[in-house]
Amino acid sequence: MIDPGATVQLEGELRRKMDAIVDEMRQMESLVVAFSGGVDSSVVAALARRAVGDGVRAVTAVSETLAGRELEEAKEVAAEIGVTHDLIEFSELDDERFRENTSSRCFFCQSMRFEQIRQIADRVNAAVVASGTNADDQGDHRPGLEAMRRQGIYQPLLEQDVTKDGVRRIARALGLSVWNKPSMACLSSRIPHGLAVTEQRLRKIERAEDGLYELGFEGFRVRAHRSLARVEIAPGQMERALQPQMLASIGDAVADAGFEQVSLDVSGYRSGSLNPDGEEDGE
Repeated sequence: MIDPGATVQLEGELRRKMDAIVDEMRQMESLVVAFSGGVDSSVVAALARRAVGDGVRAVTAVSETLAGRELEEAKEVAAEIGVTHDLIEFSELDDERFRENTSSRCFFCQSMRFEQIRQIADRVNAAVVASGTNADDQGDHRPGLEAMRRQGIYQPLLEQDVTKDGVRRIARALGLSVWNKPSMACLSSRIPHGLAVTEQRLRKIERAEDGLYELGFEGFRVRAHRSLARVEIAPGQMERALQPQMLASIGDAVADAGFEQVSLDVSGYRSGSLNPDGEEDGE
């Protein structure tokens, strides 16, 4: 468990922003953090722990779009930070508007997610619900941000203009193990808009990505184009992926997940490659 009172070796403008977040949180007494276990929400939870101690709770919304591996990692990081960690289960697939997978999908997803998280906040008398949105998350196509704005979600990293790089630097200074963890988004972001989000497609994607993880890759996506899986690998790992034996292993792992065809995108992994403006919902 990290020490919430430990001295943080961070200087300059970024230290000022971190201190401003902690000072603001101290005025809240208690808050609930929407917690994925990624670097952004982990930093918010860790800063809240410094500010209000046991007055912070991390809440992970568990649904079909959350990979099992991500849930287990969230549990581990919450324990590392030393915060109470609650799980709340719901199904985005209950909403036809989400299943239709229009460009507004993330709005419906985040609306449902924060409605569920708000229930826990109300139960523990926490007036504030926080998210890990950072300054780089702003884009032309971010319906999830609009959903959070409508629900009055506190977004300290965004409000203090902390970029993704800044978040990672804070996380490293705090001693968080996830400081360099690749960005993740919900599994539905791998399905092109207009193609329905189904339980079967989500599980195929999850199995395929688990296969890539077991092969030692980081920073990747399996995009589901019906029976075709388009695999994106981080540019820095592309040379390894293109080795004949590894290509065969990638193909086998993705085919074993249930896809009939497998292609490797030579452009490499790009966040939001399925969205019109190149911004991936939720990352």
